Amino acid sequence: MSNAKTLARWMAIVAMTLWLTACASLPSGAVADPRDPFERYNRAMFSFNKTVDDRVLKPVATGYLNVIPSMVRTAIGNFFGNIGDVWTAVNNYLQGKPGKGTNDVARVVLNSTFGLVGLIDVATPAGLVKHEEDFGQTLGTWGVGSGPYLVLPIFGASTVRDGLAWAVDLYADPINQVDSARWSNSARALRLVDQRAALLGSTRMVEDAALDPYLFVRDIHLQRRESRINDGKTD
Repeated sequence: MSNAKTLARWMAIVAMTLWLTACASLPSGAVADPRDPFERYNRAMFSFNKTVDDRVLKPVATGYLNVIPSMVRTAIGNFFGNIGDVWTAVNNYLQGKPGKGTNDVARVVLNSTFGLVGLIDVATPAGLVKHEEDFGQTLGTWGVGSGPYLVLPIFGASTVRDGLAWAVDLYADPINQVDSARWSNSARALRLVDQRAALLGSTRMVEDAALDPYLFVRDIHLQRRESRINDGKTD
């Protein structure tokens, strides 16, 4: 896909978002939350993302779950998890956690060799714990505040800090090192579908349990991010 086409699609998304924001209204009796000053925009984007998910991502992920054997899905998840461990290692080092960073490097080496380029996770049974770190968490560890809650187009729940850090995460994605745009784009699409398929159960839980899915997702996301930045520690 050319840069011009990509830009045009993002401009269309922004235009749609602005229109949705103008039309959006807060639920009756809604109480303003200081963490969410952009709630009108965020609800509009949440609704837009749900429409895209209902019409495109969820059906594709459901088909993927029904057609692709469990063993193959596990191998695909392991492969992309191994790629993710590379950037996790970098972030652990940046956060001043060399022990965890070295653990992540060892995972990549072990899974990339004995695990057949990451298709098999041999590192976890060997006692090498899997971590999940991104640049937003690194900024949080450095003392950068999260800023207001922000719902991103397609990618969903975030914050201003994490939204900016997300651009760094995308740039550092090892898949970007693939010379062929066709292969890198295909890999991103497969990873997105695989991740969405893994969340199908969670989606049903949100839809069944939450009177206001937007508030449910917002509050859970902010709590989870704070916990991950503090490595699960509480005051």
